[in-house]
Amino acid sequence: MTTLRLKTSSPVFNVSPSHYDLAWWQTGIIYEVYPRSFQDSDGDGVGDLRGIQQRLGYLRDLGVDAIWITPFFRSPMADFGYDVSDYCAIDPIFGTMDDFDALLADAHAMGIRVIVDFVPNHTSDQHPWFIESRSSCENPKRDWYIWKDPNPDGTPPNNWEGFFGGSAWTLDERTGQYYLHMFLEQQPDLNWRNPDVIAAMSDVLHFWLKKGVDGFRLDAITILIKHEDFPDMPLDADGTLYGGDLLLQLVDVHNQPDLHPILRRFRAITDSYPGDRVLIAETGAANFDELMQFCGSQLDEVQLPMNLNTMLLPWDARMMRDSISDYYACLLPGAVPNFVFGNHDQSRFATRFGDQHHRAINALLMTLWGAPTLYYGDELGMPDGRILPHQQKDPFTVQYSDFGLGRDPERTPMQWDETPNAGFTPPNVEPWLPIRTTFASSVAAQSADPVSTLHFCKRLIQLRRQYRALNRGSIQFVDDHHPDLLIYLREFEDERILILVNFGALLHSVDASTFASRAELLLTSRMDTPMTQSADSISLRPYETLLLKLVQEVNPDD
Repeated sequence: MTTLRLKTSSPVFNVSPSHYDLAWWQTGIIYEVYPRSFQDSDGDGVGDLRGIQQRLGYLRDLGVDAIWITPFFRSPMADFGYDVSDYCAIDPIFGTMDDFDALLADAHAMGIRVIVDFVPNHTSDQHPWFIESRSSCENPKRDWYIWKDPNPDGTPPNNWEGFFGGSAWTLDERTGQYYLHMFLEQQPDLNWRNPDVIAAMSDVLHFWLKKGVDGFRLDAITILIKHEDFPDMPLDADGTLYGGDLLLQLVDVHNQPDLHPILRRFRAITDSYPGDRVLIAETGAANFDELMQFCGSQLDEVQLPMNLNTMLLPWDARMMRDSISDYYACLLPGAVPNFVFGNHDQSRFATRFGDQHHRAINALLMTLWGAPTLYYGDELGMPDGRILPHQQKDPFTVQYSDFGLGRDPERTPMQWDETPNAGFTPPNVEPWLPIRTTFASSVAAQSADPVSTLHFCKRLIQLRRQYRALNRGSIQFVDDHHPDLLIYLREFEDERILILVNFGALLHSVDASTFASRAELLLTSRMDTPMTQSADSISLRPYETLLLKLVQEVNPDD
């Protein structure tokens, strides 16, 4: 076994000194709640707002700063709430507006902020706006959506495909025109080139901000403005779409220039309210330079365009390091990085990366420079649920069977205890999705186990709050592109924390004496006493993650 001697050859990425007095969202931990699956309060098998309210104490004790709640607005549920029929009403499945107000008040009383999902690209086909729009070609709201005449042969206006499969156009028999929907046909796209649409959706933001919400997560923001010429996509030699929906995102409907005045308007609206309100944007797998465009050149657009690229990486130390370094290198001055390793659209990272690695991912999430988003249950290392074909609920999976099991496995209910249905819903009630009752994944079981993933994650959050080096310090990678190791140093004033992640199955020795004379253990993913002895002889076991406080002792004779 050779020893890796750490050195300072890589760039230092830092928060500007003028940003030491940071807003909460610049360092805060955001916790994504999928309300259907968090807690059922009324025994119908579906989670709701009162259920979230009942579990706020758990979230406070976990140590998160804010909860982001995916859509709970009135909806026919063609896409489980991402097809909104009334932006300013609560769907009865989730409760009432009084329930939301009570949740918001209790969350704020506990110091937890509340971020709501804003779905601006499309509405439900049951929204009153669309019902009016499709009623006739002369209706005043006709231009609130994107309508086009058929080609002379009756085919759709162009060859665009929707992200869920099939043509992005549906013919309305009554009026003889096609309407655009980049997702399901029940989700018609709004026309954001229409000032009336911009004004109406701005009113929606004001409605929730006046209630006291702390910000918005902007869904599918990259496709809000479509190419004004609606060109056909190029074809491969065999007649298929070149690049499919990926090219569709990157070329013709993705991040059009006219998007940015709209984002600046959103930002101006949120900034007009007190309390550091925040905008978070779903950006897809945008490259890092493009990601920064959503911030605006003057940082006057979205504060946190979501960096989703790490979710698409394999378990590889070098690729992880390079992706993170490239991201930092592209940041605009004053921009705040952020990391997302799991959400409601991707397989859970305990399944995606492998069960032995979920603690390492939590460690990366909490110790990298940037604002982390934690998906519900990932603090437990929850795996994907087991969904049999007849149990599928994800609408686009059911409609387009080529997508396999779709997004249901990562949306299964939270496991609270060891009772039948895991405390999510009463034992005699069938939950909306089956619960994979691995009791070791429950909150109750892990709370009673001092070496559990939950305790590990809580300790990470405690350390993040305790040490400024972890929540606002500089970061420098010092692993010299080792194939198994990802090692970085966080520094702020006199604090220095070394984070070491072993991606491999071998024991490694690390010499950090260049940085310190002594290394004090703060945390190991094994939650035991590691073999760390001194700064010049740090032993990193297979798949282990270590957090060490580096101390430079002063010789009194010097």
